[in-house]
Amino acid sequence: MAWIWAALSAILFLYLLQELLSQLKKKKQPPGPKGLPILGHFHLLGKNPHQDLHRLSQKHGPIMLIRFGFVPTYVISSPAGAELILKTHDSVFASRPPHEASKYICHEQKNITFGRYGPYWRDMRKLCTLELLSSHKISQFQAMRKAEIALFVRSLKELAEKRETVDVSKRVAGLSADMICQMVFGRKYEDKDFDENGFKAVVMETLELGAVLNLGEYFPYIGMLDLQGLTRRMKRLGRIFDSFLEKIIDDHVEKRPEKKATLDFVDTMMGILDSGKAGFEFDRRHVKAVLVDMIVAGMDTSATVVEWAMSELIRHPHVMKKLQKELETVVGMDQMVEESHLEKLEYLEMVVKETMRIHPVAPLLLPHESMKDCVIDGYPIPKNSRVIVNTYAIGRDPKVWPNPEKFSPERFLDNNVDMRGRDFRLLPFGAGRRGCPGMQLGLIVVRLVIGQMAHCFDWELPNGMLASELDMEDHFGSVTCRNKHLLANPTYRLHI
Repeated sequence: MAWIWAALSAILFLYLLQELLSQLKKKKQPPGPKGLPILGHFHLLGKNPHQDLHRLSQKHGPIMLIRFGFVPTYVISSPAGAELILKTHDSVFASRPPHEASKYICHEQKNITFGRYGPYWRDMRKLCTLELLSSHKISQFQAMRKAEIALFVRSLKELAEKRETVDVSKRVAGLSADMICQMVFGRKYEDKDFDENGFKAVVMETLELGAVLNLGEYFPYIGMLDLQGLTRRMKRLGRIFDSFLEKIIDDHVEKRPEKKATLDFVDTMMGILDSGKAGFEFDRRHVKAVLVDMIVAGMDTSATVVEWAMSELIRHPHVMKKLQKELETVVGMDQMVEESHLEKLEYLEMVVKETMRIHPVAPLLLPHESMKDCVIDGYPIPKNSRVIVNTYAIGRDPKVWPNPEKFSPERFLDNNVDMRGRDFRLLPFGAGRRGCPGMQLGLIVVRLVIGQMAHCFDWELPNGMLASELDMEDHFGSVTCRNKHLLANPTYRLHI
């Protein structure tokens, strides 16, 4: 018991010291809500922190200071503030804070997503961008994407003919998982091949742990107590991923990749490892850390955008009809959507933009950490502070978006809002050094699947449900998806 009292005493001392320093700097700090002793502002956040922070920012301003335990956190809720963090002072805020989930699941935070900024991270990101996510590499898997989507449409057509209700969320997630597995591993895997809980369940738990407020990260010395049981769960997930990926790597090493027409990601990374051409520390730990990134980040993000887009299209039949009209004109009713059609489908692009505005998959992006003292809009931000960019709040700012709660793709008709990180009004992929390296692949998959589903089928809600009755509540996580699965009845509409 003595060590528990020692830990509590240390926490109390640090709190009193922080309060003293806070009083000295109070005049310089950004506005923010009043916090509780020691706890800070944990009590102000519920199950959807992005929405709670949005409401707080409406009262306290677009640059807001809150505190989680002993960690000061600056919340940015405006395009101007986001530009200061992600562009003007990008080099200062390019790092990530310590992240327990990545520590245990991704070999001491050696992944791209949560890796600390430095020479290793820069080298690994460059390697992944050039070798795994380049335009050439993505185009090599075009035939695979076409084949998988054809199977997906065929299965939906069979259900449509039987007049069965489709679990759209589950079907789209399955399609996304199959395509990611083909690219990363060279083959599809069943749930039983991964873990007794299933592939999807493990990925979802990983995403949940990646976003949860872990008390051990905010209170010094309390992490060892594991009061939330998170460390045990993280270690278990780390063992699951490690065992699965070791088998995958061993299987690839035993086979001759030169016999393959297209090298998957494991082949490519093991080729770099064996050749010694990486130019920096690079072994199996690094390979596995990046593979976890590819699985977790790639599998669920695209599927969630499609899920939200289909929800809004079903809720707004006039938008669906307008999109289908464009598809009929550009593609025709005697063929499916091809990737070559995508650049011509302007209204589809607007639908995707509007979906990402109103339903950002990563509403708080991922936290940034300042690597040195910096001044943002007159406010000093000390070294090692956390910064959160709330894209959910930016997407609902009435000063930026008229009628922000309304789903209206037409708002993008006469403006040049970019969603690739150059326009800070719309940041689905982040921006700057920590922008998503898989953006190009994600946009291809999202547009292709949404276009295909709208082109091949008419959709209606089951059991006579009205569009206004569809539950649109969020389920917050590293990827913020629908709280309830989307169910709908498809009717096949092509002439093939």
